[in-house]
Amino acid sequence: MSEAADILWTPTPDERENSPLGRFAAWLGETRGLRFDDYHAIWRWSTDELEAFWGALWEYHDVGTKDADTVLVERRMPGAEWFPGAELNYAQEMLRRAPRDRPAVVFATEGAAPREIGADELEGQVGALAEALRALGVERGDRVAAFLPNVPEALVGLLATASIGAIWTSVAPEFGTQTVLERFAQVEPKVLIAADGYRFNGKHHDRRSEVAALQAELPTLEATILVPVLGDLEPPPDTLAWRSLVAEPRPPRFEQLPFDAPLWILFSSGTTGTPKGIVQGHGGIVLEHLKSVGLGSGVRPGDRVYFFCSTSWMVWNWLVGCLLGGATPVLYDGSPGHPDVLGSWRIAEATRANVFGTGAAYLTACEKAGVSPGRDLDLSALRGIISTGSPLPSSTWGWVYEHVKPDVRLDSSSGGTDVCASLISGSPWLPVYRGELSAPCLGVKAQAFDEEGRPVVGEVGELVICEPMPSMPVFFWNDPDGRRFRAAYFERFPGVWTHGDWVCFTERGSAVISGRSDATLNKAGVRMGSGDIYAIVDPLPGVADSLVVGIELPDGGYYMPLFVVLEAGADPDEVRERIRTAIRTGLSPRHLPDEIVVAPAVPRTLTGKKLEIPIKQVLQGTSRGVARGAVTQADALDWYAAFGRETVAPLLRGPDRHRTARRAAAS
Repeated sequence: MSEAADILWTPTPDERENSPLGRFAAWLGETRGLRFDDYHAIWRWSTDELEAFWGALWEYHDVGTKDADTVLVERRMPGAEWFPGAELNYAQEMLRRAPRDRPAVVFATEGAAPREIGADELEGQVGALAEALRALGVERGDRVAAFLPNVPEALVGLLATASIGAIWTSVAPEFGTQTVLERFAQVEPKVLIAADGYRFNGKHHDRRSEVAALQAELPTLEATILVPVLGDLEPPPDTLAWRSLVAEPRPPRFEQLPFDAPLWILFSSGTTGTPKGIVQGHGGIVLEHLKSVGLGSGVRPGDRVYFFCSTSWMVWNWLVGCLLGGATPVLYDGSPGHPDVLGSWRIAEATRANVFGTGAAYLTACEKAGVSPGRDLDLSALRGIISTGSPLPSSTWGWVYEHVKPDVRLDSSSGGTDVCASLISGSPWLPVYRGELSAPCLGVKAQAFDEEGRPVVGEVGELVICEPMPSMPVFFWNDPDGRRFRAAYFERFPGVWTHGDWVCFTERGSAVISGRSDATLNKAGVRMGSGDIYAIVDPLPGVADSLVVGIELPDGGYYMPLFVVLEAGADPDEVRERIRTAIRTGLSPRHLPDEIVVAPAVPRTLTGKKLEIPIKQVLQGTSRGVARGAVTQADALDWYAAFGRETVAPLLRGPDRHRTARRAAAS
């Protein structure tokens, strides 16, 4: 296939010029005398002239107050110090940019018409709640924890907390009690804001008993505020009513804070150990989201942005951050598959969303279901689609342009909780190539390193970031000497951020993510990413889901099983043969798994990522335990443990591999 045939979308000159990136570039020309012919030129400037780029972004958006001209004290990682002497407040920056001539927030839920909330109403509730928190003794640096679904009260709680200079942290209410406690107990919250329940797939899930359990197990709590998401249920004892606290609107008061003042604590998945508390600062998040929302994703003032997510996923923080770009976030409490697989598309239709975000797995599920949202729904307002969470199969790219909208910009994005943003993504200045992420984001000096720490192009390497970013963590919670922080990112290549993904950058600057590097497959000396295999296998008829792992054997051998969840009625032997043929022709014979094993389910994190490393550890018998409340399909873990005892353990003990391999095939 020719290169041109792989181009699915190309920006017009008007789209380039009138995009937020186009307007920023024009301003740079007027104020700095800078001219950029293409995206790669402005990207090189943004990473080579790091201080000039971030300083220009601060000035362009008129952020906070800045006493000195210093943007970055020293280019070093870890320990970069940004904007010394500057002051700002995240909540103030959000609210002063919120749309005033249209809704500031749109809220949708299962079985109800979308509700619009104006900026004045939002601001009044933020001010009222902030005063209530102050009355409860919340001060700068205190923690406010939220056990809330994706409802407007979560946004109000975040902004009220930030306005005081207190620190926000949230976990979605579908998490199990123990999983929530593993996070909240670390940060010792003073106040808990909790929902009585949440809606999902046509059902109401009562979580009042979980709220009571959290109250009993968090000794630092001085108050619990109950949000009536499900209606007028009898509240648990010793709770304050949300409605009474925000009944009288008040103008917010904003504490002016240093650039690196802690804003929130996001948690790693915590599937195999204590979740890491990742602390990000007011200034870093304001600048990063001003950049990524507008210059990267092309969100314009007045746009409506719908992204299916939960309050436990950093995407929620990015979604509400669209207020910084003068856009309206669409919040949704419910299932993307309710009342059917078109559920999320129906929300986009009902709310007139201009930008639609989702996990790659949802788009693939729609493709496999044979639906055509563009034919059956009015998506005329839709201009952009953001896909994240995992690589998007090649066929799904085509499905989007054939069955959703032929002129939409599909932005496959890769980033992480660690920076609360994308590292490699799309751009309104770049064409969309099937199967590729368009380029590193502005201000992100992303490269691929080989094992010796040398940059490589055209081959797979470790995704690294070679210059600091303002939204990199200020620190990890309960890591006073920074040891866990340094170990997480800087041990492999000192002074360089190692992100943990396999990536290949093309000659034209685009990228292909091949999966997590810490779940690397290394069969017969050939390193490969799990994402390459999923891209081939997951779209196949008869395959509902899949998981591949590689296990090193004591005799120098390697065992690479592929676990497959079958669609209803699929013939296992036919599916196995279909998979072998597809991998052999689409990748290579060296990519063929040793066994294709039918499994009951593929456990995932609650943000949709496959548990490759935890399952490998379960199979090897080296797992310290998977936090079941932090994963879906947790019951399937017992099946994998049994498979590990019967099939993998003998391989790890001795040379009689063929007999156990035959037993694996028979299973």
